[in-house]
Amino acid sequence: MSYSVPGGSSPARRSVLRGSLAASAALTLGGAAASAPALALSGRPRAAWGVQTGDVTSSSGLVWVRSDRPARMIVETSASESFRRVHRHVGPLLGAGSDFTGTTALRGLPAGEQIHYRVTLADQDDPRRTGEPVVGTFRTAPARRRDGVRFLWSGDIAGQGWGINPDIGGFRAYEEMRRLNPDFFLCSGDTIYADGPLQPTVTLPDGRIWRNVTTPEKAKVAETLDEYRGNFRYNLLDHHVRAFNAQVPSIVQWDDHEVRNNWYPGQILDDARYTEKDVDVLAARASRAFAEYFPVSTLHARGGAVEGRMHRVVQYGPLLDVFVLDMRSYRNANSPGRQADDTTGILGSEQLAWLKRELSRSRAVWKVLAADMPLGLVVPDGSADIEGIAQGDPGAPLGRELQIAELLRFIKHRRITGTLWLTADVHHTSAQHYAPERAAFQDFAPFWEFVSGPLAAGGFPASRLDATFGPERVFVRAPERANLSPMETPQYFGEVDIDGGSGELTVRLRAEGGTVLFSRALQPGRVGQ
Repeated sequence: MSYSVPGGSSPARRSVLRGSLAASAALTLGGAAASAPALALSGRPRAAWGVQTGDVTSSSGLVWVRSDRPARMIVETSASESFRRVHRHVGPLLGAGSDFTGTTALRGLPAGEQIHYRVTLADQDDPRRTGEPVVGTFRTAPARRRDGVRFLWSGDIAGQGWGINPDIGGFRAYEEMRRLNPDFFLCSGDTIYADGPLQPTVTLPDGRIWRNVTTPEKAKVAETLDEYRGNFRYNLLDHHVRAFNAQVPSIVQWDDHEVRNNWYPGQILDDARYTEKDVDVLAARASRAFAEYFPVSTLHARGGAVEGRMHRVVQYGPLLDVFVLDMRSYRNANSPGRQADDTTGILGSEQLAWLKRELSRSRAVWKVLAADMPLGLVVPDGSADIEGIAQGDPGAPLGRELQIAELLRFIKHRRITGTLWLTADVHHTSAQHYAPERAAFQDFAPFWEFVSGPLAAGGFPASRLDATFGPERVFVRAPERANLSPMETPQYFGEVDIDGGSGELTVRLRAEGGTVLFSRALQPGRVGQ
């Protein structure tokens, strides 16, 4: 399988394995240094990192691009691939302040239609000097219920030392997802592993050699803004990722590895790998890079800082609202999680109030709660503290469980129908059904939680369940030992298919290679099921 570098010719396989791709990227793509585009001021602007779209609704969407030098972003949209008739959208001037990235908002789009677009970069000094257009496409959300909706979700990308391996064709699961041609992709966090340096080679237990494409920014933990930016650029070296981004819009959230493992606000690090010990400083740099490299409707990188918030509702027609949660920015410190009073929890009081309000307002048939961590799976932080929500005590809610209990009680008493929890994070795939008759806390309606991932990272054994909310693991597929490479275990993603006629929602848990591991159909209009 060929392996291409953005904007350049395909290097010889031997050259890639010697690590010359990093040098090639630094010269032809700008590498990690913000000043690198100055090396290539001759010629015309180039969009070597592809295009992507995000937070698409029935009438709007965001288009993203990165230039190799200062340039004006121009987007043209059309109803056909021929671009015979176009609408022109003049976007921002891309410069060093945003790492030459930019996003243009498209508004007034027709509902339920395939939109073709092309992005052209114009020289900032001479608008007549333009680069070669880069094309993409996406479907807007339907205005009619009968049109149906189908999307994919997963997370955990380039983690645990397993990066882009040209020997196996890179991030192959992206090509498999692209061929399924979903309406959109929900990325459930750990979009990068800023705390996970990559080695050129790793010897597997069976003697095989795993080979990573490497870049300077992936040689150490990310601390500076440029190092965080380089981590986001790394995934775009993969041609499958770029092809997927050009065809499938995304809804993206973050978890911990966009900053560092198991982080929380106010944390001071005791980690010799970091010269910057204040996690709040690291998180500010990481969130700025995140806002620069993903098109997110509520986030904007401006003036050296990030404006907005991660949590939001993406309304995808009458059948679906996606509630994107942020379980990082507002959480309290990791602890054993046994406190009897906890108003901060994992969402914070303000985000919890927002979520209740938006769930009450939603008229969508299905309400997907996109969580960056699971509810009833125990995720530890060291030997004593808890990283997630469940803390292993099967009794009444304590710690962060109190906030989830409050939310579940609210959903039941307001008779909010069609809620469904989706997540990644734990590096295996499973389906959990939560029911009050099995639970210590019983004031809630039954619901389902589905887990899928990793998409391009290490596989891990199944997490332990906490009985507080009565989960039953109906299905699980996980390796028996920790951190299996993608050469040793399949990668996982999930599929949600909502039928436009009946409103029935079907969840499929998929393994790389085309296998459907598990399927469950849910009926619309029910408070719990």
